[in-house]
Amino acid sequence: HMIDPKNHTMSDDIMAFLWMCIQYELNFLVVGGTASGKTSVLNTLCSLIPPTNRVISIEDTREISLPEALHWNWVPMASRPKNAEGVGEVTMLDLMVASLRMRPDRIIVGEIRRKQQAEAMFEAMHTGHSVCATMHADTSEQIKRRLTQPPIEIPETEIQALQLVLVQYRDRRRGLRRTLEVAELLPGSSDEKVNMNYLYRWRPRRDKFEQDNQSIRVYEDLNLHTGMTINNIEEDVAQKKQILNWLVENNIRDVNKVGQVMRIYYKYPELLLDTVADGGNLSN
Repeated sequence: HMIDPKNHTMSDDIMAFLWMCIQYELNFLVVGGTASGKTSVLNTLCSLIPPTNRVISIEDTREISLPEALHWNWVPMASRPKNAEGVGEVTMLDLMVASLRMRPDRIIVGEIRRKQQAEAMFEAMHTGHSVCATMHADTSEQIKRRLTQPPIEIPETEIQALQLVLVQYRDRRRGLRRTLEVAELLPGSSDEKVNMNYLYRWRPRRDKFEQDNQSIRVYEDLNLHTGMTINNIEEDVAQKKQILNWLVENNIRDVNKVGQVMRIYYKYPELLLDTVADGGNLSN
């Protein structure tokens, strides 16, 4: 639904790139204003997680919905308010601290609102967990300021663990929701500074998505941890783009059907790629 030309929420290039980042466990934030589609985008991206991963989701209100292929290894947790006697409260911070003891491969956080939650999130990133979450902000620069300035006030050396920021935008005048920009965080020349490298942007006048810059941080991190070269990475993204367009052409949009395709992709990639190249379907 996100990349279907009828909805045009984001381009297939953006989705293929993000899928690669999801597969190789990079940390990212989905940010935007109220009703801009943050949770919908987070749900969409999380449906691309390998089904062998152990996933823990933490929310105030249950909104995360994962494919059935992931249910067997998914631990959904929700906060709880105090009871009538004023006891029994379980906060998101409590759940985030508890989740670190549950051997997660992925931690999905419904929304970061307070300093303690942000601190726990970055602690999880620094301990080697792959974390994705949502926050309120209108641009990548704004989320950087929100994280580094009061009241959250995370040191810039800490936020370097965050690799990507995806910004959602709601155009109320035209009734559109679009991915406004995708940016990666680059450690600056000083250890205490972080710069933004804008990878993709939406051009509202033409309603087009364009690539602004080549990735630096993501390519370097993938090369460091997987040994993939730039050519390997670009080939991988091209294959994912081909699969995504095949999903649209074959009207595979249900979250559970997409989850089944992901299970095949991660277990038998050549089978799926051959099927896509031949223009067939998996029932054949």
